[in-house]
Amino acid sequence: MSVLEKLTSADAIALEDRYGAHNYHPLPVVLSRGEGVYVWDVEGKQYYDFLSAYSAVNQGHCHPKIVGAMIAQAQTLTLTSRAFYNDKLGVYEEYITRYFGFDKVLPMNTGAEAVETALKICRKWAYEKKGIAENEAQIIVCEGNFHGRTTTIISFSNDENARKNFGPYTAGFIKIPYDDIEALEKAITSSKNIAGFLVEPIQGEAGVYVPAEDYLAKAKALCEANDVLFIADEVQTGVARTGSLLAVCGNCTCDNRCEKQSGYVTPDILILGKAISGGAYPVSAVLANDAIMNVIKPGQHGSTFGGNPVAAAVAMAALDVVTEEHLAQNARKLGRIFRAELAKYIETSNIVTLVRGKGLLNAIVINDTEDSETAWNICMKLAENGLLAKPTHGNIIRFAPPLVMNEEQLRDCISIIINTLKAFES
Repeated sequence: MSVLEKLTSADAIALEDRYGAHNYHPLPVVLSRGEGVYVWDVEGKQYYDFLSAYSAVNQGHCHPKIVGAMIAQAQTLTLTSRAFYNDKLGVYEEYITRYFGFDKVLPMNTGAEAVETALKICRKWAYEKKGIAENEAQIIVCEGNFHGRTTTIISFSNDENARKNFGPYTAGFIKIPYDDIEALEKAITSSKNIAGFLVEPIQGEAGVYVPAEDYLAKAKALCEANDVLFIADEVQTGVARTGSLLAVCGNCTCDNRCEKQSGYVTPDILILGKAISGGAYPVSAVLANDAIMNVIKPGQHGSTFGGNPVAAAVAMAALDVVTEEHLAQNARKLGRIFRAELAKYIETSNIVTLVRGKGLLNAIVINDTEDSETAWNICMKLAENGLLAKPTHGNIIRFAPPLVMNEEQLRDCISIIINTLKAFES
């Protein structure tokens, strides 16, 4: 095909099928442009984006401030590696640590890299500070978790599709039920070798499971009482998605920062990614205070691209947007409207059993089995009707639009969703 020929959706899908590894199963929609809450396919059809690149595009597609910062920095200096200092990294490190209230940050690129980094820091802290014998540290994780797909991470995953035939697996993890304080207490007190507790404040990939209101606070208290690090994976839930700056802010209703509020649970290690760049560039970060982060010494962990000047500039612009445009507050307000309107519909529905979520991270559960195609077919019809969403775990559909959405747009989307679902009522 000539580079001058216009690529059709069928052409693009065929190219990916022929030349790309088949490690994803996308909806058959080929996007070529995005702006704010909208995306357009190669034929020019407009859609509402209700996935936001798995919450990476909280600030909306191609936000001018973020894109502008990226272009300006890319025209000046893109990469030095960490063999040398550059004039952007230190500025960014000061900015992000103050923004989230920690002493230090270790910059990485992807969410999975950041999770791996947090696990390494936790283990090293356990050996050098807590006094656990080397190679004996154990980290507690939750069933139904999704922290990525690296070899270490799939070792403690329940997703057999992600695990099968990728072993042998990494040892050192204890799995317990999610949102079960008694199980956590039993695991923490079962051994002197417990180093940390890794948890998603809301389990997104598992179907947007929101734990009990006091779960995180009780979990943090248990960790503190037993000298165990509380590690919050906020790659998907962080950066205003759930109606507060971080999901560990609980029910905080402050205007911007949440670290001083009574509902806030301070993680010992905070993992961020996705929306920390507004989806414009791969950026992730691990934050902790000196007593923990200082166990990392030169040569013990790193990344050629981690903390590069473009990433630093993009991340600062992206976090500026969150503050300046009050995205946490908007997510909180619109999320309440979304759940209330869907709940009204569900009262008389036989195709949807419930809606759940927090802020603008929500999901509906379809009245069918996990191995059915109903949720997929609903998403195909939603796309036909101008809204893009994707099933997770077979019979659950996750809804996570960009946080720059306004109420008029949201109500239009609610109408599309409800009218689409009505077509599947028996």
